Amino acid sequence: MSDASTELIIRSGDGEVDIALLEKKGLVEYHHEKLDKGFNVGDIFLGRIKRLVPGLNAAFVDVGYEKDAFLHYHDLGPKANSLQKFISDGITGKRNGASLQDFEIQPDIDKNGKIDQVLKANRYLLVQIAKEPISTKGPRLTCEISLAGRFLVLVPFSDRISVSQKIKSREERERLRRLISSIKPKNFGVIVRTVAESKKVAELDSDLRSLVEKWNTAFENFTSTKPPKKVLGELDRTNALLRDLLNASFNQIVVDNDALYQDVCQYLRTISPESEKIVRHHKGKTDVMEHYGIEKQIKSLFGKHVTMKSGAYLVIEHTEAMHVIDVNSGNTAKSENSQESNALRVNIEAAEEVARQLRLRDMGGLVVIDFIDMRQADNRKALHEKLKKFMSVDRAKHQVLPVSRFGLVEITRQRVRPEMEIKTAEVCPTCNGTGEIQASITVIDEIESNLENLMEEKKGDKVTLAVHPFVASFLQKKFFGHQRKWFKAYRKWIRVEPKTALTLLDYEFLDKEGKEILF
Repeated sequence: MSDASTELIIRSGDGEVDIALLEKKGLVEYHHEKLDKGFNVGDIFLGRIKRLVPGLNAAFVDVGYEKDAFLHYHDLGPKANSLQKFISDGITGKRNGASLQDFEIQPDIDKNGKIDQVLKANRYLLVQIAKEPISTKGPRLTCEISLAGRFLVLVPFSDRISVSQKIKSREERERLRRLISSIKPKNFGVIVRTVAESKKVAELDSDLRSLVEKWNTAFENFTSTKPPKKVLGELDRTNALLRDLLNASFNQIVVDNDALYQDVCQYLRTISPESEKIVRHHKGKTDVMEHYGIEKQIKSLFGKHVTMKSGAYLVIEHTEAMHVIDVNSGNTAKSENSQESNALRVNIEAAEEVARQLRLRDMGGLVVIDFIDMRQADNRKALHEKLKKFMSVDRAKHQVLPVSRFGLVEITRQRVRPEMEIKTAEVCPTCNGTGEIQASITVIDEIESNLENLMEEKKGDKVTLAVHPFVASFLQKKFFGHQRKWFKAYRKWIRVEPKTALTLLDYEFLDKEGKEILF
């Protein structure tokens, strides 16, 4: 397996999915998604304007969430008048199709105008989710509708063609502009994504046609319904990651669910048929996240303290206003001749880990990092350049300010989803967090009691016991001691599966499909 390998590991459960992105075997992104939660970034809704708030220069829009969604004037976009006319014509029947070929683009709104000059309460409005509901806030909306594909992004009511700044070749940028100009429909703008580099016109045209078809679907849906209603859903998180990230460095995609496996294969056939061969269906008895060592990485990476290979460590604190990360040298070997060079080495290692942690936890807003103090300006500059380089792979919009003389760095990072938070501290197994010692019943007694009841109910079914690795080791000592005892009692072999995700005294009984058996 190549050192530059990228792997996507997907575990599907009841109504939810866990997605782990590995680079060089290290976990860099982890997503826990509830299926069909209804308010994903990119979803398009037909909403109703509930009220205008001139003091905030914003509107609150009903899109079906428990709290009204927020739409600021600056998120209306310059083409807000064109969008409103298009919606009005579609709903009243003046327009029979989604094509903008004969649509008259309206004048741009004043960029310094007021919300009540553009919108009116109770009107219908087509909006797109820009930020998912976070904490006590409803979704954040935009009226600058865009439809993202594999190679292109389609922007209605515009004629502008933009090419990703990451495509450096001037000749290639001009080639792409000419190609898109020759195939794009009138009154649609197009943003050319980085992965479009060197692609042929047939691939770009196919992607563009697919996006135009999505726009047609959105039109058909909003003209035949009443708000609040989702009229076009963004891809689920799995396929969205594949669309945005899939490249030559991917060497395997592992899925543990047959339906999801078929879905991923089908999607890859549409965007990258040659990549279908790297999809694997995990059918092993061990949980897929355990098999690839991801549960162990989660335990070590999501805590308050994150230790690095050298022995240095980060302390990560979260406040209402910001995230604070402190860099500590710990017991690192000081082989360098000076404290300054040792500080630079530890800081650069910490900068790489910080960049990974921001992606992994999806930390947004203001992040302040307290690096180890360095006296030399050249070293502070070198650290800043390294941090920017490590952050360059982050897809979220961000800005990294220079290192201050006190060793502080401020980073602002776009927040579009709730931060990934995983509890890694375990409750005391003796007192269960109460501070009082409970009765002396042990987890083994409890397991055997429940197992007896389960065997009476599920006589012909296959049962697996998932427990903490320490407990699994105890149950299996002396040549499968407890398992042999159970086999004699029930004439059935009870498989014991070590599961790092469980706390010391937690356990689960699983059926033959790996799903938990609930009592």
